[in-house]
Amino acid sequence: MNNMEIIQEKKDLKKNLWSVKRVSIIAIFLALSAVGAMIKIPSPIGTIGLDSAPGYFCALAFGGVEGAIVIGIGHILSAAVCGFPLSIPIHVVIALAMMLWSLVYRWVAFKIKYGIIPAIVLVSLLNGVVTCFLLVFVGGWGMVFGTMPFLLLASAVNIIISAIAFKFVQGSKLI
Repeated sequence: MNNMEIIQEKKDLKKNLWSVKRVSIIAIFLALSAVGAMIKIPSPIGTIGLDSAPGYFCALAFGGVEGAIVIGIGHILSAAVCGFPLSIPIHVVIALAMMLWSLVYRWVAFKIKYGIIPAIVLVSLLNGVVTCFLLVFVGGWGMVFGTMPFLLLASAVNIIISAIAFKFVQGSKLI
């Protein structure tokens, strides 16, 4: 495919909200997210895992909406594997926050001239610190500060995995 065909395909993808290609991309990365949901990082909560790396990659490679969908459903899958230890409403709020962070990740990575490194740092802090403060309603300040190091580590690992994967495929015709 030449550049004109790629540009036309991207315009067509934007016009048709639920095209077969878009749904297929989301489904493939949701499957990867489900696999990542099974890989846990030991923490007091038990839901912290590698479920968000496919969503962050999807946000960079295919668009913010696709990444937000994958990361939101991926978090719900990760919480479901553990039996929703913080309750379903809290996990839904956390999933919504993670969806927002994936949009921020894409925006900072592509709109700020310094590249992907500031996006990695900013979104790791947003997801690892700011999202952790949602736990104050469930377990108080002890739970917030007890969970924060684990969530910050997992967030950084997920985002770094997505950035490395994106850099490897960025120049190819895969995305």
